[in-house]
Amino acid sequence: MEKRFKSLSLFEFQTQFPDEDKCKEYLANLKWHRGFKCSKCGHGRYCGGNGLYDRQCTSCRYIESPTAGTLFHKSKVPILKAFYIIYYLATSKNGISSTELSRKLALRQKTCWLFKQKVMKAMESSRNFPMEGKVDVDETYVGGQDDQAIGRNEGKKKIVVVAIERKGKGVSRMYGRVIETASKKNLKKFMGEHINKDAQVRTDGWTGYKGLESEFTKLVREKSEKKGKNFPQLHRSIMMFKAWLRGVHHSVHYLQAYINEYTYRFNRHKMKEGIFENLMKRMVSKPPHPYKLVIL
Repeated sequence: MEKRFKSLSLFEFQTQFPDEDKCKEYLANLKWHRGFKCSKCGHGRYCGGNGLYDRQCTSCRYIESPTAGTLFHKSKVPILKAFYIIYYLATSKNGISSTELSRKLALRQKTCWLFKQKVMKAMESSRNFPMEGKVDVDETYVGGQDDQAIGRNEGKKKIVVVAIERKGKGVSRMYGRVIETASKKNLKKFMGEHINKDAQVRTDGWTGYKGLESEFTKLVREKSEKKGKNFPQLHRSIMMFKAWLRGVHHSVHYLQAYINEYTYRFNRHKMKEGIFENLMKRMVSKPPHPYKLVIL
């Protein structure tokens, strides 16, 4: 059976990262792999800083650590344990809860939860590789039972627009976004950021898709059959996501972050590069995400 993720085994991970110094060395190599450039003045030469892997600009004298300007910036989690959190999130087939991370790493659950938000920030789509070929799009409600919901715009449930890229009888990629309403404006924005204009797009007959043929020339609006029989791969993908959400997170309060986590992992099931290594690159390349931005 083919492995879902290519990455380090736990033994290999522990061998490569036995202590905090090795973690900082790894981050320094990732951050400055194209050479040093001062984040303050742009100068390209440096000398040693306060810490072993810090670098001090020889022009403006600014000292920069391997974590500065990254998603590790001012993290409250010790760097070695932060690496473990990323490793578990990257390699666990179904993800891992902050409660389980707390138990494994002897950290407070809230501390694990806060750092996990940073990792899920790194899991956001870059939007640089829009879906091509055969693409299906639909909206769905995600959340608990809500008997008061009327139409597509009311009630406590959240509306999510989902798109899949079909390959043969399977699905190669998937993206989703929480939207306020299933309006043409919201659907067009999502599709424009994730779907190539030349893709063969299929949607249902919902009026929000009407007129999008001007943007997506091969778009076809089909009448929905009962239980989505004419969109089997799409509806199966949606059901799998909902089952995962119930099993791991039990909530829709931070739904977009959970969608990012799920689709990041799903879209890399055939990636040649190790998923841990890919996620570490994203952690270093993205700007800081302060804890105050996480609404508790």
